[in-house]
Amino acid sequence: MSDQYERVVFRVPAVGILAALLLAACATPIAVTLRYGWLVYLVPLVIIVFVMRTRTVADGNGMVARTFFGRTVVPWDALRSLRVQEKSWVKAVLDGGREVTLPAVRTGSIPLLSQVSGGIVPDPSAPVEDPAAEPAETSAEEEAVEETGKPAENAE
Repeated sequence: MSDQYERVVFRVPAVGILAALLLAACATPIAVTLRYGWLVYLVPLVIIVFVMRTRTVADGNGMVARTFFGRTVVPWDALRSLRVQEKSWVKAVLDGGREVTLPAVRTGSIPLLSQVSGGIVPDPSAPVEDPAAEPAETSAEEEAVEETGKPAENAE
Protein backbone atom coordinates (compact mmCIF):
# COMPACT_ATOMS: atom_id res chain seq x y z
CA MET A 1 0.00 0.00 0.00
CA SER A 2 1.39 3.39 -0.96
CA ASP A 3 1.67 6.39 1.35
CA GLN A 4 0.71 8.66 -1.57
CA TYR A 5 -2.92 9.81 -1.52
CA GLU A 6 -4.79 10.65 -4.72
CA ARG A 7 -7.74 12.41 -3.04
CA VAL A 8 -8.35 13.61 0.49
CA VAL A 9 -11.62 14.96 1.90
CA PHE A 10 -11.59 17.15 5.02
CA ARG A 11 -15.04 17.30 6.64
CA VAL A 12 -16.67 18.87 9.64
CA PRO A 13 -17.02 16.06 12.23
CA ALA A 14 -20.29 14.17 11.84
CA VAL A 15 -20.94 14.36 15.56
CA GLY A 16 -22.40 17.78 14.75
CA ILE A 17 -25.43 15.99 13.30
CA LEU A 18 -25.92 14.23 16.61
CA ALA A 19 -25.74 17.58 18.40
CA ALA A 20 -28.36 19.01 16.02
CA LEU A 21 -30.68 16.07 16.67
CA LEU A 22 -30.25 16.53 20.40
CA LEU A 23 -31.07 20.21 19.99
CA ALA A 24 -34.22 19.27 18.07
CA ALA A 25 -35.28 16.90 20.85
CA CYS A 26 -34.73 19.60 23.47
CA ALA A 27 -36.70 22.13 21.39
CA THR A 28 -39.76 19.88 21.11
CA PRO A 29 -41.55 21.34 24.19
CA ILE A 30 -41.21 24.83 22.67
CA ALA A 31 -42.32 23.61 19.24
CA VAL A 32 -45.44 21.97 20.67
CA THR A 33 -46.59 24.77 22.97
CA LEU A 34 -46.12 27.85 20.79
CA ARG A 35 -48.22 28.72 17.75
CA TYR A 36 -45.20 29.02 15.41
CA GLY A 37 -42.97 26.87 17.56
CA TRP A 38 -42.25 24.50 14.69
CA LEU A 39 -39.88 27.20 13.34
CA VAL A 40 -37.49 26.19 16.13
CA TYR A 41 -36.76 23.04 14.13
CA LEU A 42 -35.16 25.17 11.40
CA VAL A 43 -32.07 25.72 13.58
CA PRO A 44 -31.16 22.01 13.83
CA LEU A 45 -31.95 21.61 10.13
CA VAL A 46 -29.51 24.39 9.22
CA ILE A 47 -26.84 22.81 11.44
CA ILE A 48 -27.29 19.43 9.74
CA VAL A 49 -27.04 20.96 6.26
CA PHE A 50 -23.92 22.88 7.33
CA VAL A 51 -22.22 19.73 8.67
CA MET A 52 -23.06 17.67 5.58
CA ARG A 53 -22.12 20.33 3.02
CA THR A 54 -19.01 22.05 4.42
CA ARG A 55 -15.75 20.37 3.37
CA THR A 56 -12.48 20.71 1.49
CA VAL A 57 -11.58 18.19 -1.21
CA ALA A 58 -7.98 18.01 -2.42
CA ASP A 59 -6.78 15.96 -5.38
CA GLY A 60 -4.06 16.06 -8.03
CA ASN A 61 -5.63 19.06 -9.80
CA GLY A 62 -6.19 21.32 -6.79
CA MET A 63 -8.59 21.94 -3.95
CA VAL A 64 -12.31 22.63 -3.78
CA ALA A 65 -13.47 24.52 -0.69
CA ARG A 66 -17.20 23.95 -0.27
CA THR A 67 -19.06 26.18 2.19
CA PHE A 68 -22.70 26.53 3.16
CA PHE A 69 -23.49 28.92 0.30
CA GLY A 70 -21.01 28.06 -2.44
CA ARG A 71 -17.71 26.58 -3.49
CA THR A 72 -14.32 27.83 -4.55
CA VAL A 73 -11.94 25.91 -6.81
CA VAL A 74 -8.24 26.46 -6.11
CA PRO A 75 -5.90 24.91 -8.71
CA TRP A 76 -2.41 24.07 -7.42
CA ASP A 77 -0.74 26.47 -9.87
CA ALA A 78 -2.79 29.41 -8.50
CA LEU A 79 -1.79 28.67 -4.91
CA ARG A 80 0.88 31.01 -3.55
CA SER A 81 0.99 29.82 0.08
CA LEU A 82 -1.01 28.62 3.04
CA ARG A 83 -1.72 30.95 5.94
CA VAL A 84 -2.41 29.59 9.40
CA GLN A 85 -5.01 31.56 11.33
CA GLU A 86 -5.78 31.60 15.03
CA LYS A 87 -7.20 28.35 16.39
CA SER A 88 -5.41 26.34 13.67
CA TRP A 89 -7.59 27.48 10.74
CA VAL A 90 -5.84 27.31 7.36
CA LYS A 91 -6.39 29.72 4.47
CA ALA A 92 -5.10 29.39 0.92
CA VAL A 93 -3.42 32.53 -0.42
CA LEU A 94 -3.87 32.82 -4.19
CA ASP A 95 -1.77 34.63 -6.80
CA GLY A 96 -3.75 37.87 -6.63
CA GLY A 97 -3.47 38.01 -2.84
CA ARG A 98 -7.01 36.71 -2.37
CA GLU A 99 -7.48 34.36 0.57
CA VAL A 100 -9.78 31.35 0.60
CA THR A 101 -10.69 29.67 3.88
CA LEU A 102 -10.26 25.90 3.68
CA PRO A 103 -13.13 24.43 5.74
CA ALA A 104 -12.19 21.61 8.12
CA VAL A 105 -8.47 21.88 7.25
CA ARG A 106 -6.27 22.29 10.30
CA THR A 107 -2.52 22.67 10.72
CA GLY A 108 -2.19 18.94 11.31
CA SER A 109 -3.69 18.33 7.86
CA ILE A 110 -0.95 20.16 5.95
CA PRO A 111 1.23 17.01 5.52
CA LEU A 112 -1.73 15.33 3.75
CA LEU A 113 -2.11 18.35 1.47
CA SER A 114 1.60 18.08 0.70
CA GLN A 115 1.21 14.45 -0.36
CA VAL A 116 -1.87 15.10 -2.49
CA SER A 117 -0.31 18.13 -4.18
CA GLY A 118 2.81 16.20 -5.09
CA GLY A 119 5.03 18.50 -3.02
CA ILE A 120 3.61 21.83 -4.24
CA VAL A 121 2.49 22.48 -0.68
CA PRO A 122 5.62 22.01 1.44
CA ASP A 123 5.37 19.57 4.33
CA PRO A 124 6.34 21.41 7.53
CA SER A 125 6.79 18.14 9.42
CA ALA A 126 9.29 16.67 6.96
CA PRO A 127 12.90 16.53 8.14
CA VAL A 128 15.06 19.17 6.51
CA GLU A 129 18.35 18.01 5.10
CA ASP A 130 21.18 20.51 5.40
CA PRO A 131 23.43 20.15 2.34
CA ALA A 132 26.23 22.04 4.10
CA ALA A 133 26.26 19.64 7.04
CA GLU A 134 29.32 17.42 7.14
CA PRO A 135 29.31 13.97 8.63
CA ALA A 136 30.33 13.95 12.26
CA GLU A 137 33.95 13.05 12.90
CA THR A 138 34.50 9.74 14.60
CA SER A 139 36.58 9.57 17.71
CA ALA A 140 39.68 7.42 18.06
CA GLU A 141 37.76 5.02 20.28
CA GLU A 142 35.03 4.53 17.66
CA GLU A 143 37.69 3.93 14.98
CA ALA A 144 39.34 1.28 17.15
CA VAL A 145 36.01 -0.47 17.60
CA GLU A 146 35.43 -0.41 13.85
CA GLU A 147 38.87 -1.86 13.08
CA THR A 148 39.05 -4.58 15.72
CA GLY A 149 35.49 -5.05 16.78
CA LYS A 150 36.56 -4.52 20.40
CA PRO A 151 36.62 -1.39 22.58
CA ALA A 152 39.85 0.63 22.55
CA GLU A 153 40.93 -0.66 25.98
CA ASN A 154 41.04 -4.26 24.77
CA ALA A 155 42.38 -3.50 21.31
CA GLU A 156 46.07 -4.30 21.19
